[in-house]
Amino acid sequence: MVKSILVVDDAAVVRHVVSLALRKSGYDVVLAVNGKDALEKLDAANVEMVITDLNMPVMDGLELIRQMRKTEKYRFMPIVMLTTVSQEAKRQEGLRAGASAWIFKPFHSTQLLEAVRKYVVLDESADMGPAALSSNSVQDKGYTG
Repeated sequence: MVKSILVVDDAAVVRHVVSLALRKSGYDVVLAVNGKDALEKLDAANVEMVITDLNMPVMDGLELIRQMRKTEKYRFMPIVMLTTVSQEAKRQEGLRAGASAWIFKPFHSTQLLEAVRKYVVLDESADMGPAALSSNSVQDKGYTG
C-alpha cells in the first residue's frame, strides 16, 4: 500500500524538490500552497504525514499545525516543519504547537527522507526502532498531544 504525504509550501520549487524526493522513495504526494489549502486537501486525501513550511501567505505553518491538532483525526499525525527559520524561539513555538520535527532549509534529501521514514514506514514489516534515525540534522520532538 502506497503511503501519502501532504507537502505544504508556497514556493513551487520547494514543492517540486520535496515531492520528487518522496516519489522516488515510493511515497505518494499531495501538494498544497498554504495552510488553508492544506486543511482543505487533508479531508479529501488519505495522508499519513504533513511536511510544511513556516512562512506562507493566507495561513502559515504554525496556524496549520494548531488547526490540525484541534481535530481528533489529525491530533497525532506526524508534522515536519521544513523552513529557513532557524531561531530557537520560533522552533520551540513550533514544537509547542505540535510539530513532530523541524528541518532547516537548505536541506539534503537524505535529511528529509530520514525524518519521513521515522514516521511513515513503507514496508509494514520493517523495524523502525529508535535507532532508525541517527542523524542530528533533524530537530525532533515526538508529539504526544
